[in-house]
Amino acid sequence: MRPAKHLRGLGLPVALIAAFAASVSPSRAQTVPDKDAIINQLSRFETAPALDIASLRQQVLERSRSRSRHEPEPSKRPPIVPALFKLPTVNLDIDFDTDTPVVRPDSYQTLGRLADALVNARLSPYAFLIVGHSDSTWKREANVILSQRRADAIRDVLVNTFKVSAKRVQTLGLGEEQFIDQAHPTSPVNLQIQIVTIAKLPEQSEQPRQAATAIRPSAAKKPAKKR
Repeated sequence: MRPAKHLRGLGLPVALIAAFAASVSPSRAQTVPDKDAIINQLSRFETAPALDIASLRQQVLERSRSRSRHEPEPSKRPPIVPALFKLPTVNLDIDFDTDTPVVRPDSYQTLGRLADALVNARLSPYAFLIVGHSDSTWKREANVILSQRRADAIRDVLVNTFKVSAKRVQTLGLGEEQFIDQAHPTSPVNLQIQIVTIAKLPEQSEQPRQAATAIRPSAAKKPAKKR
């Protein structure tokens, strides 16, 4: 073992190195969510609100460009999509490379667990919205754009890597126009991604197949009439 005096001499540099490493690390401590907990939460669906996702994207972007002198401070802005508060929701910590939509490898386990839940029989009848958020520490419009790109990136991972049907997943970036923690606009909680149940898909009917079967015999070529 090294003498104690040598360890004391190394104490300050080691502390500085540890502090520097903590300051440059972009990752947050993550707890991989329980699949059954996700299923239980997202399956509590009762009614489907009328959500025009394309229109909402435009509204969010336009509000983020507001330069009104009477614009309320971040903690007092009214929610732009209040209907989301009434829908089953799961919040997830997903790490991205700084200021990019690139999902970090340590978050793939969380997204894999989410995918397992979404393809479960209890959730297979539903459609979902991936909602991106941000805190208030950057420009409003840039926050909306980045939150949309990050929501799109998660959808791409779910669809392309984990084979969730693209028809069941939509995306919406809210930036800082609707905080998760409204009272604390700079809270790390506002960087979370939300998965929201937004609709129940129509049940597939066997009638078209049966109808096609019934029509097929009548389509057979009739014997030629005798001259």
